[in-house]
This record gives sequence, C-alpha cells and structure tokens, in this order.
Amino acid sequence: MSYKAAIFDMDGTILDTLVDLQNATNYGLSKNNLPERTYDEVRGFVGNGIRKLIERAVPAGSTEETIQKVHSDFTEFYKVHNSDHTAPYKGIPEAITQLRAHGIKTAVVSNKADYGVQALVKDFFPESFNIAVGEREGVAKKPSPDMVCLALNKLGISKEEAVYIGDSDVDFQTAANSGLNFIGVDWGFKGRAFLENLGAKTIVHNSEELINEILK
Repeated sequence: MSYKAAIFDMDGTILDTLVDLQNATNYGLSKNNLPERTYDEVRGFVGNGIRKLIERAVPAGSTEETIQKVHSDFTEFYKVHNSDHTAPYKGIPEAITQLRAHGIKTAVVSNKADYGVQALVKDFFPESFNIAVGEREGVAKKPSPDMVCLALNKLGISKEEAVYIGDSDVDFQTAANSGLNFIGVDWGFKGRAFLENLGAKTIVHNSEELINEILK
C-alpha cells in the first residue's frame, strides 16, 4: 500500500547518536565518581528514554538521589554536545526529501528528551519533518501509543494511512500498540536478526528499500 504519512524513530533509525549518548552518559557517571560504560553497553541501554538509560548505566542498587544527579549532569552535557559525533545514516536525508516530494507527510516520534529531538531535527533535518515529538511531561513514552497518536492528530492522518519506521523492540511494540504497520531498519542499534526474532515482517537494508516500501 502507499502511505500518506511516515513516522520515524530517531536514535538508530535516522541518526547515529550513540557516541554522543555514550559521552554524555559517561560524563554524568564520572562526575559522580561512578564507573563509565562501554559503547556496547550504552547501545544496550538506549531506547526507553534518558531516565531509563541512566537507571541502567548506574551501578545496581544506586539511590534515587544518585540517579537524579547523574541524569542532571547528563542533561547539562548533552544539551551542549548532542551533535558532536552524531550524523544521519547514509541516504536518509535524501530519502525523506523524496518522500515529501511524493506528498508523504513525515514525523519524528522519539523517546529522546524533547530538547534533544528538536535540536537534532533543526541541525540535521531542517524543514524535513511536519512534526517532531520527543519525551515530554504529560505524554506517555513509547511503546505507549500516546506520542504517535499526538503526531497523527497534528498531521491529520489516520493510523491506517501511516507507517512507523524504527530499529528496536520499543519501536516494533509502539507500532503494534498504535495500530500502525511497521518497517524495521537493519542499520540501527539492534540489527536484522533481532528484528526478525521479534517477528517484524518488513525489514529494509538501505534507504532505497525504505522508499520503495513506503511508496509501493
């Protein structure tokens, strides 16, 4: 089917943000005299928002006060350094431009804090998205459907006319909970085998395959 709207996850789907997330995590940890985390560890921690990333990164049994302090220090660092090493995945900016040229409305729905979502969309995808939604108070995070529903309402598109694109189990569950079809991307933080094990029926390997799946 041909969709009227394409809703994208951010981290691991349109942007490779992992090094900057690792650096901000380790800044928060080291500032509180806690052991730092490796690239692969942080890769496994992301997907459920920054608060959950910090909960997973701090040592087991850490107090709420410690978690909040590391979270605060992460935020202080990430607001300044969120794009130091971040870059779009190959062909993604062009793919989004092509979709919009075909009349497809586009959105970002991410569990990343909204300040980060807005900053990175502005830096890397100016005028590429009709709406960008990050984690914010009063709206339940993915895999709850609330953020997707917010985007669909603003786009004026029904769930039957939209598809959700992501790289993780959270994205797969978000699409299911929202009543949207799902396209998995194998270049992200989880990989093809992980998505296949979830039961994802459509997984693309590059931006050309992605365009074809959305426009067919």
